[in-house]
Amino acid sequence: MLVSSVEAAKVVFLYGARSHASGDHEFKAGSHLLAKHINAQKKVNLQASVHAGWPADDSILDDADAIVIYADGTKVIGNGWEKMDQLVKEKKVGVLFMHYAVHPSVEQGEKYYLPWIGGFFKNGISVNPFWRANIKPKKGHETARGVGPIEAVDEFYFNIELHPDSLNLGAATPSEKNLLRINNIWTRAAYLAKGKTQSLLWGITRPGGGRGAGFTGGHHHRNWALEGYRKLILNTIAWIAGEKVPSTGVPTYAVTEEELNENLDDYGDRTNRIKLPTQADITFTPGPWMTPEEHAESRRRPKKKK
Repeated sequence: MLVSSVEAAKVVFLYGARSHASGDHEFKAGSHLLAKHINAQKKVNLQASVHAGWPADDSILDDADAIVIYADGTKVIGNGWEKMDQLVKEKKVGVLFMHYAVHPSVEQGEKYYLPWIGGFFKNGISVNPFWRANIKPKKGHETARGVGPIEAVDEFYFNIELHPDSLNLGAATPSEKNLLRINNIWTRAAYLAKGKTQSLLWGITRPGGGRGAGFTGGHHHRNWALEGYRKLILNTIAWIAGEKVPSTGVPTYAVTEEELNENLDDYGDRTNRIKLPTQADITFTPGPWMTPEEHAESRRRPKKKK
């Protein structure tokens, strides 16, 4: 048990509004779940709170040690560019952007994301297919402590634009065998990336102080029930907050189906509950690894009626 008179490091989750069908882009539910696990453990001196969007009174961020943004693109951070830049530069606050939140414009990415978190989804290069990733944490790094095997299907972006000083904290390799399907964005760089190791989770220690990280997963809410997947991100949050990660990682407990269905966005009828992840979720017949031209042509074809 942690025995300390030192005030807990403050972690603030800022989540975005709903944008997908139930079970995907559950930014609110995912933030609450991770915050709940942070607050349930006593081994790492962290305390988390959860807020919808950018706070109207953003002075609540002034004493934050880490800010986690889980949202569509820049819909949350777009209300606080200057404030976040101030927090990063003057207060050395840790920052983690998750899933679609790693996708700004190229100009915003180069100006803010590269120095803040060490990378971003770059238009024209980065892509967003659904594939089965066998994620390997960075050996010897704090964020890898206690993290077991991670095999998950998600909309894992890759070909991320990375800062030269960024660390590959969670690596996986896309191939024809583990591609479920190509989504709406597919580039020449993606076509040529087959068999090349990609950063799905990256981090940076900033020259002026403080740490940042980005994670491309988080599309499917069910994956937060995977222990390794969840622990890797909990460890990363502790790391960007400046807290020491224990040898066995940030403690976490098994997620139940009931917990997985807490705080979901209101899509009306909840008879179709989100199920805990199973082997069936990562078992499929691979989709084609198309050229950009083939992909463009496939998107022009009319969809078959069911």
